Amino acid sequence: MSATNHLIRTNHDDGVIEIGLNRAPVNALSPDFLFDFKDLLDELSVDPEVRAIVLTSSFKVYSAGLDLKEAQEFNLDQQYAIVEGLNVGFLSLFANPKPVVCSVDGAAIAGGLFFVLGSDVRVAGPRTKLGLAEVRVGADFPIGPLEIARATLGPDALRRLMLTGLPLDAVDAHRYGILDILTEDSSRDRAMVEARALAQLPPQTYASIKQQIRGDTIQIIEQAIRDGANRSDTGWFSDETKPAMQRMIG
Repeated sequence: MSATNHLIRTNHDDGVIEIGLNRAPVNALSPDFLFDFKDLLDELSVDPEVRAIVLTSSFKVYSAGLDLKEAQEFNLDQQYAIVEGLNVGFLSLFANPKPVVCSVDGAAIAGGLFFVLGSDVRVAGPRTKLGLAEVRVGADFPIGPLEIARATLGPDALRRLMLTGLPLDAVDAHRYGILDILTEDSSRDRAMVEARALAQLPPQTYASIKQQIRGDTIQIIEQAIRDGANRSDTGWFSDETKPAMQRMIG
């Protein structure tokens, strides 16, 4: 087992690596958290001993997205940093050649949902709620999360989540195809079972097919980043953002 401030890595049998999201209390997203996540995923992606990855969290909230109290005070450089973190962190997850299984049993909201959407197999417990609250906090989507949402959500789920900002419970998220497996038992234990099954598949073939499925989306994100998507001249937020965040905080 090894750890950073934000992530706990545990090596299991059969080449399965567990990444525990560990930014207490709600895995709120920050540039450091997202860059650490990217670095670890990039390391695992080229390790031939790694056969599958499982994302877990011991917190009641899987990830709440941005800390709105902090975010409403972001200056331009801080906006650039979080946008870059969202783009490169979740691209590294989405493009990772290894099988990735997400175990979630709590709320995954706004940017926090992309831990789920970027994974290959999603296992959930009954307390799960999934949402994209950006429209309610006055912020549109950075290119990475936007294209991952387009690639992984059906049109009705995309419309429902992105245009209302309201969450779905586990049953509705499963009905929309966002979640693959619902369990009343430990979502982590079931995710480990799924990961061990995926770890037995031919790794080069798995990586190749995953690239066939996701390659076009990956290219769109990478090109947008090269074209400056991490640093808009006006920043990420608009005049509507801070008042909307204040309303959400209450």
